This record gives sequence, structure tokens and C-alpha cells, in this order.
Amino acid sequence: MPTPRKIIHVDMDAFYASVEQRDNPALAGRPVVVARRGARSVVCAASYEARRFGVRSAMPALHAERLCPDAVFVPPDFPRYKAVSRQIREIFARHTDLIEPLSLDEAYLDVTHPKQNLGSATAIATQIRAAIRDETGLTASAGIAPNKFLAKIASDWNKPDGQFVLKPHQVDAFLASLPLTRLPGVGRVTAARLQSLGLGDCADVRKLPVEAIEQVLGRWGRRLHELAHGIDYSPVKPWRIASQISSEDTFAQDLPLMALDAEIQRLAQKTWDAWLREAQKHPGRMTRTVVLKLKTADFRVLTRSITRSPMPRDAVELAEVAKALRQRVDLPADTLYRLAGVGLAGFVEKDDGVQQLGLF
Repeated sequence: MPTPRKIIHVDMDAFYASVEQRDNPALAGRPVVVARRGARSVVCAASYEARRFGVRSAMPALHAERLCPDAVFVPPDFPRYKAVSRQIREIFARHTDLIEPLSLDEAYLDVTHPKQNLGSATAIATQIRAAIRDETGLTASAGIAPNKFLAKIASDWNKPDGQFVLKPHQVDAFLASLPLTRLPGVGRVTAARLQSLGLGDCADVRKLPVEAIEQVLGRWGRRLHELAHGIDYSPVKPWRIASQISSEDTFAQDLPLMALDAEIQRLAQKTWDAWLREAQKHPGRMTRTVVLKLKTADFRVLTRSITRSPMPRDAVELAEVAKALRQRVDLPADTLYRLAGVGLAGFVEKDDGVQQLGLF
């Protein structure tokens, strides 16, 4: 058995909206929605005042406006959010080098062997949250547990501006009555399927042999069985290397496939710029796969890709490959599209020999 770890999951409270409220005192206490207004915009974040009306991230902005007519809509400012995120990461780094960012507003920290002798992981989490409040004017919640998935569940337990500790001897009792919907990977569809089998919480899963769960859910059934028992051996990975770099956008109006040249070129440039930043951090990598993503006006999602070598030389060549991938779309010519994306994937080390492949 691996040596028990001390894991902290830190999750900022309504991060984007909280930054906006901090920087504009007139927004304090008001329902703030971080999103552009418009029929095609989606909510990036919502303050707790807006959440009381049912507004949630990823919700269409028009729906959010109907739920909360008095909401203040603020367009997202990601450079500002990234700057604050860097401040927060610097606070984490005072305590450990084992930091695994999940996004701008949350991260795992392994403090099994911390830099400072504060006595416990709970004390470290308390000090981190205090430093975030003092130095950024924002609040964070934290979960402390023996592994990553439990720490993530715990960080949501006393939100906002709180923390929750799960000690090893408390895990079994805590999980027994925990609904399966709280486990990572259990969405609405999977939850409904489990419910139809009479499985509603972790205790229900524990009663069955792992083979029975695998018969229903395949290999993922074993993972579910492990989570129901509190088992998660995955380490905190301080260097999360992107498996795909991409950019996508929803158009102001639906467009036919062959009218997407300008949009694909713009997205290819954004993706290429992101690739250059990634290449500075990981100079030994190259990419082999170009991906074109499309979403039709009726929300059907398509992806087309080509694996080739050498990789595109620049944004112009990336755009040309992405545009050529439209030839693989076999929908009627009058089909309209609301979104496109251009991505790079299939990363390998530069010394991995890759055979030259034709485009088609």
C-alpha cells in the first residue's frame, strides 16, 4: 500500500466574479454574472448573490438574465484573472513544490512533506487561506484528506470561505452515506443508470463485488468501486503537460462550412500562439495531430483530425490543414455552423521518429 498522503484541494470562491467585485466596489453585494450579453454567450462565473437565483457557469447568458433580471453582466477579463491566479500559486509554493493546478481557480497540493513545519495539513490550509485573503482580498475554500478525490469533495463541503478535514479514520463513515453523484465521473446519465440498478450511495456499491459493477459499467466500474471505498492512489502531478491545445469560438451568426475561412484562420493563430507558450515550457515536444471541431446550428458536434509529420511550421500552415479537414465533413452543403475550433494534439518528444503521413 502506498504511504498515506496529506492532500489539500484549494478552490477559490466564485473566482472571476469575486475578482470583479473586489476591483469594483460598486458591485459588492450585487448579483454579478461574468459573461458578455448576447444570444450566443455563456456564463463564465456567477457571484453567490447571482447563484441564489439559479445562475450557474456554462449556462446560456440569456437564461441567466431571465433567472436574474437585476444581474450585472461583466465581460470576462482573463489576463486579470491569470495575474491573480499567479499570486495565489506563489502562496502555495511557500508550503510545497507539489502543486497540480486544475484551472486558474483551483489546485491540489501535496503537503505530506511541507516546506514549513506548521504541525498539520489543516494548519497549512488555514494559513494558505489567510494569506490569500490578506494578499488578494479574496476568499478560498479548502479540503484536506488522504487523497485527491476526497480532498476535492471536502473543499466543497463548507463553501464559501471554509474548510473541511477528512482524517484517514473518518473516511469510511463519511463515504458510507455519500450519494454517488458526488463522486467524480458520475454525471446525470451515469447516475440515472446506477439508480435504475438500485445504487444511490457508496454503501450500495460496497455491497456488490467489483465484478458485478464491471459487468454494468465496464472498466470504469472498477474505478467506481474503488472510489466508493475511498481508494485513490493518483499522485499530485506538479507539471501538467497539455494533451491538447485548442481555441474555439461561437459565431455571431450561423455560417455555412465553406464560409469559415476567416474564422479558422483566426482560431489557428490563437492556437499557434498558445502552442508557442507551451513550447517554451516544454521545448522537447512536438505535435503530430491537427484537429478541427465544428458545432452545427442544431448543436451536433463533429471533430475531424489528421496525424501527420512534420508538424505545421506556423499558424498559416495550421489554418490550411484545418481548412482542408472540411473535406471530411459529409453533411449537406447548406448545413449551418454556430461554432468552430482548431486544435493541436498527439504530442510526442522530438526524438520519437514519426513517419511522414499524407493529409488524406
